[in-house]
Amino acid sequence: MSVRSPSVAVATDARVPSIRDVIHRQLVRTVFQPVVDLGTEAVVGYEALSRGPADSALESPGALFGAASGAGLSTELDWVCGGSALRAALAADVHQSRAIFINVEPASLSRPQPGWLSDLIDIACSRLTIVHEITERATANAPANLLAATASMRANGTLLAIDDVGTDPASLALLPFLAPELIKLDIDVTQTSLLSAMARTATAVNAYAERSGALVVAEGIETTKHRETALALGADLGQGWLFGRPGALPADSGAPALRPLIASCPDPNDVGTPFELLSAVRPVRRGTKDLLLRMSRGIGEQARTEGDSVVLLSTFQDARHFTTATRRRYRQLAEKSALVGALGVGLQTNPEPHVRGASLRRNEPLRGEWDVCLVGPYIAAAFAGRDLGDTGPDLERRFDFVISHDRDHVIAATQALMIRLSAATTAPNETDETNAD
Repeated sequence: MSVRSPSVAVATDARVPSIRDVIHRQLVRTVFQPVVDLGTEAVVGYEALSRGPADSALESPGALFGAASGAGLSTELDWVCGGSALRAALAADVHQSRAIFINVEPASLSRPQPGWLSDLIDIACSRLTIVHEITERATANAPANLLAATASMRANGTLLAIDDVGTDPASLALLPFLAPELIKLDIDVTQTSLLSAMARTATAVNAYAERSGALVVAEGIETTKHRETALALGADLGQGWLFGRPGALPADSGAPALRPLIASCPDPNDVGTPFELLSAVRPVRRGTKDLLLRMSRGIGEQARTEGDSVVLLSTFQDARHFTTATRRRYRQLAEKSALVGALGVGLQTNPEPHVRGASLRRNEPLRGEWDVCLVGPYIAAAFAGRDLGDTGPDLERRFDFVISHDRDHVIAATQALMIRLSAATTAPNETDETNAD
């Protein structure tokens, strides 16, 4: 779609504004669809849905966001849509026990916001319960970057929902690291007539929800049959035409909800190293590099058998020890995994296709460790080794190390690497005599 200047668009036909005009004049309008407690059907929140100018070519969401994407203005449109939703919710004086769900693109969280939006968010966060929805697609495309993007969001006290879960199995492995308070099942999951086809998704989602206290939301509930399916899949909340179509906020939106949504999954901020975290809860052993090599490869084989829904993150101390053979193994794993990452001094951002890399600073505490962490919906394994500084034959060099298969402990260790993967910047390649493979 061609983009014309606002003056030309308005002068030519006021009913067909350009996307730039829609953004500049903030012509977006917001409608709301209720989210209900599936047990009582009481309204616990509303999802904000954006529409372009009425009776224009940009009225539908598809046309609106498609035009913004084509013009490179997705973030700017995202800001305008979020602002429209917040103004409408504030004007309706929605009670804090009823959440306002707002779809957001990760890029709009990581870029500096315009002053008018920052001021509006400050006011809204003091008066509303806000849930930012991020699509499953976004979690799979840039998981490490998404951690950094959501950190500022959580600092404001907003909650996080992962939307459209079930379309990409790989994203299931990322749930523990994003720690959403809500998981929204994709409409295809809710409306399927074959529960067995969605059993893997439902099992993984419910395992996370049980462990974390997160709530499961089923979208696309249009019939009582869909509601029964949602309940069978373990959903707590529901959304769809059966409970209400998108429209203006109702007059009673200022009344307290029977079941308020609260933050149950705080964002992990612990940036200790895997060895520090695991050695505090597990016995420390001592072994040679030869032994740890076999352990490392064993965890890699577990990742291979689990397929596309695992996260595998490892540290290599120095880029020169991310050897040709290791590169080949990690490249093959990355082709079928949710996320494969490697950290070490001098490692490039993408050392191999589909492998996410990060360079460590020479004084980074993690540099003295050899860590391999694997997390999937049905598996958790980690070892963390600390180099003792031996100078003898390479395979005889010793490490203090810790092994864990406790899911919570492994997730904490993996989170420590994930944070560094998202924050580390590429440094000049350096060499020294410490190594791990």
